[in-house]
Amino acid sequence: MENINFKVDETKCIHCGLCEKDCICSVIKLDENKTPKAVKPQNCIGCQHCFAICPVGAISIFGKNPDESGQIYSQNPDMLLNLIKSRRSDRNFKNENIDRDKLQKLKDMLKYVPTGCNCHALQFSFIDDVEVMNEFRNHVNQKLIAGLTKKPIKAVVDKFSSIANALSRGEDVIFRNAPHMLVVSNSQKASCAKEDADIALSYFELYAQSLGIGTCWCGYMQTCMMLFPELSEYLSIPDGYKSEYVILFGNKSVNYQRTVQPEEVKIISAQKQGFDKLSAGKAAKRYFWNFIR
Repeated sequence: MENINFKVDETKCIHCGLCEKDCICSVIKLDENKTPKAVKPQNCIGCQHCFAICPVGAISIFGKNPDESGQIYSQNPDMLLNLIKSRRSDRNFKNENIDRDKLQKLKDMLKYVPTGCNCHALQFSFIDDVEVMNEFRNHVNQKLIAGLTKKPIKAVVDKFSSIANALSRGEDVIFRNAPHMLVVSNSQKASCAKEDADIALSYFELYAQSLGIGTCWCGYMQTCMMLFPELSEYLSIPDGYKSEYVILFGNKSVNYQRTVQPEEVKIISAQKQGFDKLSAGKAAKRYFWNFIR
């Protein structure tokens, strides 16, 4: 980008050079007076690292005022770990809208989620009213009942027969009676389209849980987004964008009292050993496992 509006308050600047060192795109260089200058603005990706790292708030970029930024506080690692440990996939929700202030906090947080290459092309489509959710839920459930019970289709998707049967009995096995839903879509041109969406939803989930709001990732609904094109239109997903994943959320109707006790995961610490040339068979095997997904 060309017009980054990079400015330095020389009455504040202490000429430490931190902004230059932290600029991964070599946009900033110190002049003969050790004052930072934007010498290659076209290389800027808009990460605002220079803005954030300045110890005295001397740098402004994109018209941002450093005095309006929030302070960075030390975090309690034990509390953060407890949040991670206590996170649950909630499947029991109250049939009510969540508090509007909490909802706005969740929406405001999303502009801070990281993206590959600082692309920030994500779109967040909310259903934040229970009446809208009910309309959306009923449409999807009826489409699934109709589709999964047709003979030509039923033979192909026989493994989903339990879903069709549950829906026919009035059980909301897709949406879990959640009052709200968030669909994250990304531009087809985004360099890390799926990864960006997954990271954003992970941030959303943890912050929602910290606010006492239940969450549940919904793979079935993501499949429906792919199969039923009218859903993307309903959620105002623009052309050139694809739904990447879906999360349900709302006020919990149950509260968990303790963390679970998961099995140990595989953790390996690499040792210094050099690199031997792989045989053709081993290399082929590794290529297979690297690209099979």
